[in-house]
Amino acid sequence: MKTDLTDTTASQINKALVKARRAIGTPAVGMVLTLVIVTDEENAYDALKAAGDASREHPSRTLVVVKRVSRSPRDRTQSRLDAEVRVGADAGTGETVVLRLHGEVVDHAQSVVLPLLLPDAPVVVWWPVNAPLDPASDPLGALAQRRVTDTYACEQPVKELAARADAYTPGDTDLSWTRITPWRSMLAAALDQVACQVQGVEVEGEEFNPSCELLAMWLADRLDVPVRRTRSAGPGLTAVRMDTDCGPIVLDRADGSLATLAIQGQPKRAVALKRRDTAELIAEELRRLDPDDTYASALRYGVERLKQDGGDAPAKGERGAGEREAVPAPVESAAKGPAAEATQEAPVTRAAAK
Repeated sequence: MKTDLTDTTASQINKALVKARRAIGTPAVGMVLTLVIVTDEENAYDALKAAGDASREHPSRTLVVVKRVSRSPRDRTQSRLDAEVRVGADAGTGETVVLRLHGEVVDHAQSVVLPLLLPDAPVVVWWPVNAPLDPASDPLGALAQRRVTDTYACEQPVKELAARADAYTPGDTDLSWTRITPWRSMLAAALDQVACQVQGVEVEGEEFNPSCELLAMWLADRLDVPVRRTRSAGPGLTAVRMDTDCGPIVLDRADGSLATLAIQGQPKRAVALKRRDTAELIAEELRRLDPDDTYASALRYGVERLKQDGGDAPAKGERGAGEREAVPAPVESAAKGPAAEATQEAPVTRAAAK
């Protein structure tokens, strides 16, 4: 059921939600959180579709904040709020309100969103694109327990990671980190099968891919060994090689869906490591609302190196599915830092991967 409201208020939107629930025979509110999506018209459809799919696992009230750009000075001084209320089959398993802000109210989106939040329920704010440099200090971000960004949507993802590290506040997270959850789980499980010292790691993937950088920083932070970042044509992450005193451990995914895990002295194994869509990523982030300390530790590792590399020009080459352009030929660059230099002199025993 859809209800369109023009030049409306938050009070009228709440009344429309109650009326719509009664009309479809579900007057009770059975939602577990409020998901606020801050986006533009171009990306609103994809974000709304992903949120709708994720709502099957996490029934929620989804508030989509679309800030419309006024072309003339007169329009910029006239505030108007338009809303589209969706309940029932049109909103997945929850409720959806699309808020279109015009004029001066664009700068006060929090005053529109606040009356529409579910009472006594967590709030998650997601910026699919154009996230603020400091999400926690953003007026909408200040309302949330969790703030989700996506550095992959930025023009300079690596430089954006450095900015995220500088402005990190407990509760911040990024979908580039969520994308490597299966990789981290598989690598941790592989290390649990051997009793060896890790002497070095090589992470191979697309250039300017923040997920590759985060995985490299996580491994360097947790294992305290030198980590080399090599570049491939993708798609996304393609391989991780860990050199140990018992032989190499290689996790290779060349096609973006099926990977091969090779451990010295054991038969090779096929591992499902498909590239997940945005709905799966959002659903994973909504499963936990506490601060992610592991993400914070990995993000802060090697920030200075990331700042130095952040000004590089975008790579040119073929595109992977849903990925940024990649370099046509591999170019290798060694990740250097105080921890890496210290480890070259004396290998450190493998730390527990978390």
